[in-house]
Amino acid sequence: MENVSYKPKDAQFLLSKAREMFSDKTVIIRDTRVSERFIEYDISIPEDKNIEEITTNLLSIAPLLESEYISDKKLEKDDAIKHARNLFNNEKYWGAHEVLESVWKNSYGNEKALLNALILISAAFVHDQKNESEICISILKRAMMKLERANGYYFGIKMDEIKKRVSEIIKTGNIEHFII
Repeated sequence: MENVSYKPKDAQFLLSKAREMFSDKTVIIRDTRVSERFIEYDISIPEDKNIEEITTNLLSIAPLLESEYISDKKLEKDDAIKHARNLFNNEKYWGAHEVLESVWKNSYGNEKALLNALILISAAFVHDQKNESEICISILKRAMMKLERANGYYFGIKMDEIKKRVSEIIKTGNIEHFII
């Protein structure tokens, strides 16, 4: 959904508002995240439900930009990382987290630690989108430990720059999202 005026502090309000719209207990609104450009809802629906009916109800909150069915897509490693990077850079951190996790499951050693760090950074920014800044910082600290041996480039991602940005957030407590 398009974010026209909401901030992460509004995430709980938006979650409650969406849940109030559905008396049908088969539609489950699980979570809400608020980025600069988007409001994202995680919604579980039964197969026999029409997604258009659900998204139409949500239009009273904000204009719909897209709806996406999330499943375990099998992508080649380089395609998965490219897709995750695109999601991350578009503030769709939960999606980036999910895609990176699929690559992480089949990785080893330093690469596994590096991917775990990127997953943790994505998760941290998800918490920031839910106005949970303390949790965000805590997760970023865990990510920094995983970034210890990361340097140079990983599929075009500047690892030294990421370490610098995460370190600055931890040091100042000022959470500024960045692109990778």
